[in-house]
Amino acid sequence: MNQISKIYGEMTFNKNVMKEKLGKDVCAKLLATIESGEPLDQSIAGDVAHAMKEWAIENGATHFTHWFQPQRGGTAEKHDSFITYSDKGDVVERFSAKQLIQSEPDASSFPSGGMRSTFEARGYTAWDPTSPAFLLEAADTKTLVIPSVYLSWTGAVLDLKTPMLRSIKALNDAVLRLQKMLGNTKVNRVKVYGGPEQEYFLVSEELFNQRPDLQICGRTLFGAAPAKGQQMEDHYFGSIKDKVIQFMEDFDMELYRRGIPAKTRHNEVAPNQFEIAPLYEEANLAIDHNLQLMDIMRRVAEDHGLVAVIHEKPFAGVNGSGKHFNWSIGDDTGANYFDPSGAPQGNTMFLLSLGALLLGVHKFGGLLRGMIADAGNDHRLGANEAPPAIISVYMGEYLDALLNEIEGLGKPTDQKLSEIYLGVQNLPKVAKDISDRNRTSPLAFTGNKFEFRAVGSSQNCSDAAMMLNTIMSYGYNELCDRIQAKKGADSIKEKAIGVLEAVLKETKRVRFEGNNYDEAWHREAEKRGLPNTKNTPDALEQFLTEETKELFTRFNILSAQELHSKIEVRLETYNKVKDIEMKAAMNIARTLIMPAIVQQLSLLAQADAAVKAAGVKKSALADDVKTLNSLYHDIQNGIAGVEKALEACEKPADVMKKAKLFASKGVGALATLRAAVDAAEMVVAADLWPMPKYQDLLLIL
Repeated sequence: MNQISKIYGEMTFNKNVMKEKLGKDVCAKLLATIESGEPLDQSIAGDVAHAMKEWAIENGATHFTHWFQPQRGGTAEKHDSFITYSDKGDVVERFSAKQLIQSEPDASSFPSGGMRSTFEARGYTAWDPTSPAFLLEAADTKTLVIPSVYLSWTGAVLDLKTPMLRSIKALNDAVLRLQKMLGNTKVNRVKVYGGPEQEYFLVSEELFNQRPDLQICGRTLFGAAPAKGQQMEDHYFGSIKDKVIQFMEDFDMELYRRGIPAKTRHNEVAPNQFEIAPLYEEANLAIDHNLQLMDIMRRVAEDHGLVAVIHEKPFAGVNGSGKHFNWSIGDDTGANYFDPSGAPQGNTMFLLSLGALLLGVHKFGGLLRGMIADAGNDHRLGANEAPPAIISVYMGEYLDALLNEIEGLGKPTDQKLSEIYLGVQNLPKVAKDISDRNRTSPLAFTGNKFEFRAVGSSQNCSDAAMMLNTIMSYGYNELCDRIQAKKGADSIKEKAIGVLEAVLKETKRVRFEGNNYDEAWHREAEKRGLPNTKNTPDALEQFLTEETKELFTRFNILSAQELHSKIEVRLETYNKVKDIEMKAAMNIARTLIMPAIVQQLSLLAQADAAVKAAGVKKSALADDVKTLNSLYHDIQNGIAGVEKALEACEKPADVMKKAKLFASKGVGALATLRAAVDAAEMVVAADLWPMPKYQDLLLIL
C-alpha cells in the first residue's frame, strides 16, 4: 500500500515538476496561462517542450502524442518518437516548440459531418496548456501525452473540447458584463467547475467473452430477467466483495499516480454496478481526467480478470449507468456563484445566477436533453434510475420558498430583502446540509452546485458542460439587457431584483420540486409546454432551428457549419449503432439461439416418442414440443421483422430520416425479436442455452 500523497501526480507534468524543470520566469508565464487564463507566451514553448521531453525520458518515455477528443466519442492519439536527425546525421532525441504546440493527424478518417472530404485530409491538434501533460503507461512502455484541441485545415472544429473551451470564454464575458454592471470590478476571470461521478458495471471476463452482444454492442441484446435482480435493494452501499475492493484499490492508485483526485467508491443500485466520484476541480481538467479514468478503468479491470462495462444500459430490467455531472461557476476572487452567503447583500450574484440558469433552461432546455442524446442513453432516460427526457430544475424546499417570495415581492428594497432572509435565516446551512436531494430531477441544486444527472455513463462531459455554459451565457446576457432597459431611479441592485422578480414568474414552468418519475408530472409537463423528446433523432432535431443556430453563433461557440456538422455526426453515430445492433441480434439469434432450440426440440421429440412407445397415449411432453416449436417460429418471424426493418431504415439517404426510422421501426423490431428469444431462454435447458444468463452476469465476478 503506497501513501497517496507520495505517489500523487507522479505521472503528471504538474506544477511541482514545472517549478523543478523550468526557469523561474518561464514557469511563472506558464502558470499565468494555467491559473489566470492569460494568453500563452509562445516564446516559452521551446523551454517547456525541452523540459517535458527531459522529464518524460527520465521516466522511461520514448514517444509523445497529442491526445484529443474527436466527435466520434472517446479519445484519439498518434504516437511519434522523440528521435530526429542531428546536423551530423546521427539520431538524437529532441522535442521542439513546434512539436509541442501543433501536430497533424489525418482529418479525413474522423467524423466531420460533411465538413471534410476524403481528399481534404489535413487536420491539426493544438496543445491545451491548461490541462497538464501526463504519461501513458502500458506494461513497460511509456508515452508523453499532450492534451489538445483538434481543428480542420480551415480552422473548423472537429472535436468536443474546443466548443467547451469557447463556451467558458462566452460565459466569462457574460459574467464580467453583469459584475461590472453591479459595480464589482475585482473579478477578472470566471472559472467553471466540474465533477463527473462515474457509474459502471464489472463483469467476469470469462463470461463476457461468451456474450457476443456485450462484446460487439457494449450491451446485452437478449436476456431474460433473473429471479434475483435488484429488487431486494441489498447491493446499494452494501459490503464490497474482496475481488472488487482489490480492483478498486489498484484503480484508485493508478488514478492518484496521474493526479486524478478519486474520492469516493461504492456499490451502486444494480448487482455488479459500482460508482467512483472525484473531488471537484476546474471543468476542463475534470473532463480530461474523466476520459483518462474510463481508459484506466478498463485496463485495471483486465488485470483482475474483469471487464468494465460503461454502456448506459447493459442489462434490461436493472438500473443503467449515468455520469452525474456536478457543475458550478465561480471567479478568481474565490466566489462560487451557486453558494448562498450569510448576508442578503452578498447574495445578489447568487440570486441572479439562479435567474440566469432558469432563463437558459426555460428558453433552451430541450437543447440540454439533445446534447446528451445517443443510442445508449435512450435506453436509460426515463426509467426509474435516471431522470426523464423532460428537463426541469429542482431547487429544494427552502430555495423554492425563497424564490417564490421574491417573485411576489413587488417593489424590492433592502428592507424587504432582509425580511425574506429573516424568514429563511438558516438558508446557508440549509443549502449545504438540510436541503433534500432529488434523484429524479435532471438538474438539481445540491447545496453549492447543480447536478446534471442526465449525462450517460459512456459520454464525454464536454458536450454537457458546453451546453450548460452556453445557456448560462444567454441567461446572464438576458439579465443584463433587462436591467439596462429598466426605467426608474432605483439603485442598480433594486433594478436587478426587480428584473429577477419578473424572470422568476416567467420561468416558473421549468421549476419542479416533486417526483419526476411520476406519470402525473409527464402530464403536467405537457400542459406547461415542456419538450419531452423520447429518442435521439427527435432530441437532435431541436438543434436545426434558426434560433439554436443564432444562440451558438452569437456566443462564437459553434458556427452554423460546425453546428450542422456536430448534429450530422451524432445522427450518423446513432444510425451506425442501431445498424450494428440489428445485425448482431439477427446473427446471434440465427447461429446461437435457434440451434439451441433445435437441440431441445430434438431431445423432447425423442422423449415424447419414447413415452408413447411405452404405451402412454397422451404424453405431456407434446405440449412442451408445441411450446418450443411456437417459440422457434416466433424467433424466425422476429428475425424476418428485423431484416425487413433494417432494409427500410437503410433506404433514406438523409441521416435524420434514417435515424427516425431506426428509432421507430428498428427499435420496435428489435424489441419483438428480443421478447421471443427471452421467452425461449426461460424454457430451454440451462446446459443447452448458448450464452451466460443475467443471473450469472450480475452475480458472478
